[in-house]
Amino acid sequence: MDELITINRQLDSAYVEWPRMQLGGLKRLQEAVLPLWDQTELFRIYEPGVVPGFFQTHGYASALLDRIADFFTIPGGAEEAAAARLERQRLLHSGVHRFAVVIEEAVLCARIADADIMAGQLGYLLDVMALPSVSLGIIPFSVERSMWPVEGFWILDEERVVIETVSAKITVEQTGELNLYRRTFAELASMAAHGPTARELITTAIAAL
Repeated sequence: MDELITINRQLDSAYVEWPRMQLGGLKRLQEAVLPLWDQTELFRIYEPGVVPGFFQTHGYASALLDRIADFFTIPGGAEEAAAARLERQRLLHSGVHRFAVVIEEAVLCARIADADIMAGQLGYLLDVMALPSVSLGIIPFSVERSMWPVEGFWILDEERVVIETVSAKITVEQTGELNLYRRTFAELASMAAHGPTARELITTAIAAL
């Protein structure tokens, strides 16, 4: 019976629906992840549609969180939540944490906010990718793909994967699934442009605004 209770608790924490997590508001939701982020040394992040939270400007984060609040009917707090989200950027400069990030080129083109905010966000990506703690790869539209676009996921060290769907936050800790996400990230990273080629993709996207 004790084993069943433990398994049920693990399952309960592995799949958490957003309405349950959002009860305390968007700001609290942003702050709740900080202890886990603080203890993670290596982040491997794949995002197909939006700029990862660590790399967001205040304007971009505010626009995105405001839309999330509206969609899920969460009362107010987008500005405060955006400030809380930006607080985590201190980890980029800590000297302890490393960030291997792969995004699709579509992220650069998705108009999450107006042209001025998007220009600022894309310009900030150029700054962030120069940091010694960051490796930023961009999968171009034109690449011959060995791996299809998948759901966004974050691999935290070698211990867990966090996946955010429309309905829930999923935490994966089983060895077989962890290995599958590691393989997936390696495939996606192998298709990504880095360095000057990635910078050219960003500057082209800025020019298109």
